[in-house]
Order: sequence, then structure tokens, then C-alpha cells
Amino acid sequence: MSGRSDVTAPDAAPAASAGAAPAAAATTDTRGSASASAAAATRDVRVSPHGTAAAPGARVVQVQKSLMAHNDGVAAANRDAFRGSLVLNVVSSPGSGKTALLERTVRELAGDLSVAIVVGDLETDNDAERLHAAGAPSVQIVTGTVCHLEAEMVARAVEQLDLHGLDVLVIENVGNLVCPAAWDLGEDLRVTMLSVTEGEDKPLKYPRIFKDADAVVINKIDIAEAVGFDRDRTLDSVRKVAPGAKVFELSARTGEGVGAWLDYLRERRRAKAVASGAGASASADPAASADPAASADAAAAASRRG
Repeated sequence: MSGRSDVTAPDAAPAASAGAAPAAAATTDTRGSASASAAAATRDVRVSPHGTAAAPGARVVQVQKSLMAHNDGVAAANRDAFRGSLVLNVVSSPGSGKTALLERTVRELAGDLSVAIVVGDLETDNDAERLHAAGAPSVQIVTGTVCHLEAEMVARAVEQLDLHGLDVLVIENVGNLVCPAAWDLGEDLRVTMLSVTEGEDKPLKYPRIFKDADAVVINKIDIAEAVGFDRDRTLDSVRKVAPGAKVFELSARTGEGVGAWLDYLRERRRAKAVASGAGASASADPAASADPAASADAAAAASRRG
């Protein structure tokens, strides 16, 4: 499984003809207003698949933007469609290292778990290109002025991916610690990241996005000493807001601490397989069947829906 898919707005460059050479990745552009109070605003977007299972050429789809209830309904449908894969929604401020960690994750899991990625950014498909180069089929959602991903955007984007047999689907959300917190995308796990350069009280300043986290990743520990990072204070801030979250301290650049993160993904994937009835080897493992992780993940997802 390889390639990317493009979704570009009407004001973007025209799509390539059906006979054009396929690009290395794919982009989904959903430029326009994102007000959650808009009752029935719509956006037309151009979907141009490149190197994915979708047919060549461009087609125009309409992204429906309505109230949060609509988003939750689509998120529930996404969750049902994703039941064979472990789905992560990775959120953070810009520059915390989400893409760098996902690049390393894809490479380290190669030959073990299959991974595909949906990426959200206001502009460019740079991150999708990077992740495709790392070995993951990728779809870039270009949101324009929209500061978060929504379930409908994700639903359109994954149409360009082959989900059959996919172990892990990662949604790399738009870099923002406010807007993404309210939007359920249909994920199993929400992962909130901060880097050592962002301030030890970040979880206290942005409690909602940390409170809903199943896991918190503290990245760039390789430069912690150089920037005067206060580890104890940061961990205290995380525990005050998200006492039940699993915490990973790592460096996406050097690989320090990444092993525990990868083991966590393997464990959660195994638990998801048991819960969904997928993966005969996992369900045949008595230890896996007794693992409470699947029910815990389901409860966390339900709390985000509620």
C-alpha cells in the first residue's frame, strides 16, 4: 500500500489529467470557514488521488459543515468503519515534533505493523510527503483557515486509503491546542504531545486537550538540559490534568525512549484486534483475551463522544 491522495479547493491549481504521472503523496484541501455554529455551510473540495487504490482523475465532493451533533454522528460512523484498525488522533501545538515522531514510528514498525497516516495542516502537503517517504501511505488535508480536523474531513480523506488489513491509522491533527480538543474524529486513542521547549505548565494552560488524552508524549528530551527543562514540574502538571494518561518521555530525533512508545502501540493494536474479533493469532492468545486495554480504550472513546 503506497501513495497519497489530494483534496484541493476550487481556488487551488487545476487537478492533473487522468494521464498525468502519479504524485508521490496526496492532499485534501478544505479551505473555508469552520464555525461550529454554522447550521448548514458547505465546502466544495477537489479530490485528486495519486498512487492510491482510488481511480485516477479528479472528482468534486461536498463537505457538509454543520453542528457538533453532525460531527459526532460522522465520528461514530468513522469509528465503525475503523473497527479493524487502531486509530490515533495526535494533537499538539505547532513544532512539537508530531511528524518527526510519526516518521520514526513508521520506520520502526515496518515489517511489524502496517501504518497509514492522515495529516491536517492549514497549507502545504510537506508533512504527507515526509511520511510517504518514510514508508506510510498518506493523505494530506489542507484546511486553509480551519484550525482543526473534523470527522467529515477524515471520512473523505480515508476514502483514498485501503483500510483492509491496516493495523494502525494515525490522524495527525492541525497544530493547535485549543480547537482540536472538541472534535471527535472516530479515534480509539487521543495522544497529546508537548516538547521540552514549550513550558512546564502547558497542561495547566490548555487543560481540555490534555484531560482527554489517553497518552501524553513529552518530546525532545535530548535537549532538555540545554533549555533548562524542569521534568518534575512538567510531570506534576500532566498528572494534575490527566492523571490516567500514559506518559512517554522520548526524543523523536535520537530515538531515546521511543521503544516504550512502540510497545504501547503494539499492545493497543493487539487489544483492538481482540475486541473487534480481528487477528486470529491475537484472539487465540489467552493473555491478550484477558487484557483490559480494549475495554479501557472503548470507555475513553465513549467519554469523548459524551
